[in-house]
Amino acid sequence: MPSFDVVSKANLQEVDNAINQAMKEIGGRYDFKGTQSEIKRQENMVTILGDDDYKLGALIDIFKGKLIKRGVSVKFLDFKKKEEASKGMMRQEVEIKEGVDKESSKKIIAEIKKIAPKASVENLKDHLRVGSKSKDELQGIISHLRSFPLPIELSYINFRD
Repeated sequence: MPSFDVVSKANLQEVDNAINQAMKEIGGRYDFKGTQSEIKRQENMVTILGDDDYKLGALIDIFKGKLIKRGVSVKFLDFKKKEEASKGMMRQEVEIKEGVDKESSKKIIAEIKKIAPKASVENLKDHLRVGSKSKDELQGIISHLRSFPLPIELSYINFRD
């Protein structure tokens, strides 16, 4: 039986490339000369450190722009509360969300059942597996889900016959 997986997974290599490009741009900008601003990633957490609130906002904008240029959706980003760091600097942590959460999976399953009642949907921890007797039906499901508004970014992998 043909099937495919619905996942939400960011390309962390592209995130690293976006961070490197953003840091390179910051190094060349006049308004960031002599500052200690930085963007760094550890696992699924990005830490953005700016001299003040204005520079922190500018860093976030630069980072988002570089992500978009590299083809990484900003829907993966979960911005935490801004906080003060040492020496009057501002810090903001950004979590890179991965996996399909329960609320989104319920919406996706309901939408699939609405357009293809005979399709089988299996909820596997952090992704969904959709199966059907017809490959055409699966392709219709994928095209419909691409236009379905969700707060997370979806990818469709492991299309099998």
